[in-house]
Amino acid sequence: MSVYLAEFLGTFLLILFGGGVVAGAVLKDSKSFNAGWFTICTAWGLGVAFAIYAVGGVSGAHINPAVTLSFAFSGDFPWGKVPGYILAQIAGAFTGGVFVWIFYMPLWAKSEDKEAKLAIFCTGPAIRSLLNNFINEMVATAILIFALMFIGTNKFTEGLNPLVVGALIMAIGYSLGGTTGFAINPARDLGPRLAHFLMPIKGKGTSDWGYALIPILGPILGGLIGAATYQMLFKNEYLMQYWLVVGIGILVLLMAVYKNIKSVS
Repeated sequence: MSVYLAEFLGTFLLILFGGGVVAGAVLKDSKSFNAGWFTICTAWGLGVAFAIYAVGGVSGAHINPAVTLSFAFSGDFPWGKVPGYILAQIAGAFTGGVFVWIFYMPLWAKSEDKEAKLAIFCTGPAIRSLLNNFINEMVATAILIFALMFIGTNKFTEGLNPLVVGALIMAIGYSLGGTTGFAINPARDLGPRLAHFLMPIKGKGTSDWGYALIPILGPILGGLIGAATYQMLFKNEYLMQYWLVVGIGILVLLMAVYKNIKSVS
C-alpha cells in the first residue's frame, strides 16, 4: 500500500467512526439517539486508535493535516510528501462523510434539525465568536501535537501506542471540546463539510462556509505552536521560526483576552 492510500484509508475510517457516532446520537429513530457527549468523544478516540492500527505501519497514520504540517515544521517529516498527505487526508475524510450519509440514509428524512445534520459532518461553535472559536481550536490542537510528540518519547508495550493516542483524543474532547466540537483536524472538518454541501441530504440547510476557516486555520497554527513548544522545551532548539509561531499564538491569545475584558467592562 502506498503511504497516500494509507492516509486516505486511515482518515476514511476516522470519519466513518466519528461521523457515524454523531449521526446515531442526533438523528431521530436511531437506536442510539441522544447517546450524549461522552459516547461521541469515546467513539472519536477509538476511531483514531483503530485508524492508527490500520495504517500506522505504512504511513505513520497522520490522518490530520495539522499533524503532517507540524511534523514537517519540526523536521521530523519531509516537506515533499506534505501536499500528497494532505490531499489524501481530505479525500479520505470526504469519502467517509459520503459513507456516513449512505449508511444512515433512511433516517435523514425523520429529523428536521438542520444544525444537528450539519454537526454529523463538521464542527460548529456552541457560542459563535470567531476569535474565541479560533483560540479554542488553536489551543486544543497545540495540546494535541505537543502531547503526540512527548508520547512518542515513551516506550509502550507493543500495540498499545494507538490506544494511548485514542485516549488523548478522548481527553481533549471531554475537557476542551465543548466550545467548538474540537475539530483539531482541518481534513476532519473540510472533507465532510464538502460531503454535506454536495450530497442530496433531506432538509440539510446550509454548510456554514462562513465558519469553515476556523477549524482549518486554528488547528494549523495550533499544531505549529505545539511542535515549536516541544522543540524548545524538550530539545532545547530555539530556532527563529519556533519563536515566531509561539509569538503569534501569544498575540492572538492576548487579543482574545482584551476583547473579552472590554466587552464586560
